Amino acid sequence: MNQDRTADLPAARDPRPARQRLAKEEDSLMSRQSPERPLAGKVALVAGATRGAGRAIAVELARAGAYVYATGRSSRRTGPSELNRPETIEETGEMISAAGGAGQALRVDHLEPGEVAGLVGAIGSEQGRLDILVNDIFGGDRYAEFDKKLWEHDLDGGLWMLRMGIDTHLVTCAKALPLLLRGDSGLVIEMTDGTSEYNRNFRASVGFYYDLVKAAVERITIGLTAELAGTACTALAVTPGWLRSESMLENYGVTEANWRDAIVREPHFCISESPTYVARGIAALAADDGVGRFAGRVLSSHQLARTYGVTDTDGTRPDCWGYLVEIQGTGRPATEAGYR
Repeated sequence: MNQDRTADLPAARDPRPARQRLAKEEDSLMSRQSPERPLAGKVALVAGATRGAGRAIAVELARAGAYVYATGRSSRRTGPSELNRPETIEETGEMISAAGGAGQALRVDHLEPGEVAGLVGAIGSEQGRLDILVNDIFGGDRYAEFDKKLWEHDLDGGLWMLRMGIDTHLVTCAKALPLLLRGDSGLVIEMTDGTSEYNRNFRASVGFYYDLVKAAVERITIGLTAELAGTACTALAVTPGWLRSESMLENYGVTEANWRDAIVREPHFCISESPTYVARGIAALAADDGVGRFAGRVLSSHQLARTYGVTDTDGTRPDCWGYLVEIQGTGRPATEAGYR
């Protein structure tokens, strides 16, 4: 994977005053930025980047010029996590390189405060800054028992889901925010599932624990926004729609190339979206100097697409959450209704 090795070289002492040196560094940053690489000079941490949306976000942030630290638990070196999926964090690093980006792919368990503190310490030492934090850690889907009530749901699996989907986010924010707050701006993106409107009511079909995790992530965003008031750091949440993750494609026996074949089995799959869709929106969001106007909100991939003019890989702009609210029960196809 491409890595910036200039930090390994001995630095000549610069005799100029610190203010002049800083001005030159800022000029250098501006010269590296371009419409194609608007995040040049920025440093990002994408926690939970082994697969799915997290992997795509790491790739698109790097494509936009950010130096990306991508983390996950599944590694070629140490083996898979308990999810027992084939994807590894090293593969994410290779995808970042293939996109022309730079960064590091690291095996980190975000339930372990010591590991996260070590990661943030390394970012501070190597880069001197952290501009973007994306919390996409979860992996609790395998423990979800849909359509089961609290007293019917496996208790150990449910409580572990809370640890994976809530504790990991809190640990990462607690350890990373001091570094984010050193800079003159900062962005925390909490990845969730469902808009504020959709999650306002209890989602009985997904099970008590899954619903609680996703509601808690929005509450984390609201709390961070209150505590970050008066700083230059913005916290918000983003939700993809029906994500064509690696496991979702496997469940339907299709690939990203022929995913539409699954619509025969599940007509509502027509509204699904690739991980790249939300990732492109987040890359554009991170480059927006006015991102503070979204503080405390939950933005959907479709809202980001409309705001910043990005599309999914097939040129469409799926609106999953609008479709679920207004169309799913009517039998009208998404294309006819204008939701794709």
